[in-house]
Amino acid sequence: MKVLIKEKIAEAGVEKLKEAGFEVDVALKMSREEMLKVIDKYDGLIVRSATQVDDEVISKASNLKVIGRAGIGVDNIDLNAATKRGIIVANAPQSNIISVAEHAIGLLLAQCRLIPQACLSMKNGKWEKSKFVGTEVYGKILGIVGLGRIGTLVASRAHGLGIKTLAYDPYVSEERFKQLGIDVADSLDDLLKKSDFITIHLPKAKETMNLIGKKEFSKMKDGVRIINTARGGIINEDALADAIKSGKVASAGIDVYSNEPYTSGPLFELEQVVLTPHIAASTREAQDKAGTITAEQVVAALKGEFVSNAVNVAAVAPEIVEVLKPFLPLGEILGRFFAKLVDERVSSLDIEYSGDIAGGKSVGLLTVAILKGVLESVVQEPVTYVNASILADERGLVVKESRTSKPCEYVNLITLKKDSLTVSGTLLSPGKMRIVKLFDYDIDVIPSQYMLLIHNEDKPKMIGRVGMTLGNYNINIARMQFGRVKARGEAISVLNVDEPIPEKVLEEIKAINGVSKAKFITL
Repeated sequence: MKVLIKEKIAEAGVEKLKEAGFEVDVALKMSREEMLKVIDKYDGLIVRSATQVDDEVISKASNLKVIGRAGIGVDNIDLNAATKRGIIVANAPQSNIISVAEHAIGLLLAQCRLIPQACLSMKNGKWEKSKFVGTEVYGKILGIVGLGRIGTLVASRAHGLGIKTLAYDPYVSEERFKQLGIDVADSLDDLLKKSDFITIHLPKAKETMNLIGKKEFSKMKDGVRIINTARGGIINEDALADAIKSGKVASAGIDVYSNEPYTSGPLFELEQVVLTPHIAASTREAQDKAGTITAEQVVAALKGEFVSNAVNVAAVAPEIVEVLKPFLPLGEILGRFFAKLVDERVSSLDIEYSGDIAGGKSVGLLTVAILKGVLESVVQEPVTYVNASILADERGLVVKESRTSKPCEYVNLITLKKDSLTVSGTLLSPGKMRIVKLFDYDIDVIPSQYMLLIHNEDKPKMIGRVGMTLGNYNINIARMQFGRVKARGEAISVLNVDEPIPEKVLEEIKAINGVSKAKFITL
């Protein structure tokens, strides 16, 4: 598989892709026109913020499976177009959060202590000590609009400076506010009225554009100071300039702008404004982390594994991901195994979760993993965590999900059912998967690439005859498990083998006296 790196990432990220066995093209100077001509050759694409991955690009990317954004924002990627094509879009949301939080605090301190102005004065040969009288941040109230990862980090750093924190975020529980030691603002207006400093940490969206304008500035304290390291356009720049000129706003520290590059505008005229060219995330540490994390996400996507930072997969709380992540490979394996055993059209699938995994936790992500496994071998399109549910709906596959936390033989158990077919699996420990029920039989099978499933009579010499047949063709048996309901009755045998079993050999096994069915399975 091939990966195109369109913008610079850390060399460690490039090496991760190569170590995973992918062919990597680093084309930092490739034009858009050139990219449109060759994008269909690539399975993965990595960009930062400068490359526009719009519907035109995606429509020509016939083999693309994943787009990696080395950073947080995905404004430059058409998520809808990518999702429709089953392309995973993954970012590196935690790569630069420390850098951005530190920059926000830096802009606050730069304003309050007039650091840029004093530096410029000295470099002009002046010693204007009395001119640059600042203000302390200690004991003041910092209003944080948006209490996500970055907002939370800003708050913790503000606490270290003795700053009181107040935040507005309607999607954060009061209990969480208490844990963080942050006061709750009842509304945005409440925060605007009470804060000495206001910092913005919101995504760019229709609802947040021009969120802070003339009306909002009028509700703020006189002499308030503003920080924005989030997204340009959330604060109306003309309204901010007017508020500074009127004295309502004492100063501002701005790193992001409605139109970038921002090389002229009303804020340039004001010495009270500290401007930086969208560099909050630009530290060596953040850039390195963004590149390596994004590369890891691309590797996971191209290997068909769970992509933890996918932005076009339904959001799952981190604590739930932590619980479910070890079970995702098991879910995919069970889905694949189940699909290989079904001989007729599957219009419905019953999935039952038992034990600890079912107790009070959302298992939706695990159901997606199972659907991915079920559909991979039966649909033409690439199946991912993004489009598995969509493909199932399109095919009229009705999924019935049930959960029971009642004690069972296993700590956790996942069961797939369709008519008489039952497949149950469990995880003994991370990475140690077992298939423990097949049809009506209790069994203990380790899933492997090549497996032989036999329905046979429980009678002497059965195992020997199967083994001899395989041995005659130099097919090595790695492991064999046997299940039965009663002695001398119907039984099932599952063999893990090291090589594929040719159709000729399978027919010989089916012809053995006492064998009713035999199926070779490749997972």
